[in-house]
Amino acid sequence: MMKLYSYWRSTSSWRVRIALHWKGIAHEIVPVHLLEGGGQQHQADYLARNPMAQVPLLELDQDGQRIGQSMAILAYLEERFPEPALLPGDPYLRARARQLAELVVSGIQPLQNLSVTQYLDAQGQDSKAWLRHWVGRGIRAFEETSRATRGSFCVGDQVSWADLCLIPQLYSARRFGVDLSEVPALLAIEERCQATEAFRRAGPDQQVDAPAPL
Repeated sequence: MMKLYSYWRSTSSWRVRIALHWKGIAHEIVPVHLLEGGGQQHQADYLARNPMAQVPLLELDQDGQRIGQSMAILAYLEERFPEPALLPGDPYLRARARQLAELVVSGIQPLQNLSVTQYLDAQGQDSKAWLRHWVGRGIRAFEETSRATRGSFCVGDQVSWADLCLIPQLYSARRFGVDLSEVPALLAIEERCQATEAFRRAGPDQQVDAPAPL
């Protein structure tokens, strides 16, 4: 059985969890706490698996082979388990789904990563203002960019990588105090996604390492 090294609130891990549930792939979650004890991702046993000290990390059910980085993992899952598809068949729409996914993965997430905000705090900077500015800017750009392809979901009427990246990012935006009133179309897509079992099961509150509710 595959193992996914994951942190309950990691947006990168979250998008992979959605794909695993969407495709019905049996897997085991191995929690990696990113804050406890200075971060378990920095411990020697984890660094031996992933020198980048990040989650997610997918350990395959074949001789312990491993894949890091969420988009590489999504590509592997799409190729090995093509149905149900998470990319459109049409080349243009497929490219647009990837574009929207990369808008989050390359354009927003690196600016909100824990290592970045910890560095800003250490330098005496206002990391919360930083997060609100850059995450808000990216979310508004996603709303506008998705206008060309939106249907029930980000690209037409089928869930794609774009939705897998969007939903965790909206969660983070709320955590950081970003005003989402300017992205009503994305909120409507979020509601449709969250009505599906795969998205619900992949959510942070459903994870084995999620803290107990107060």
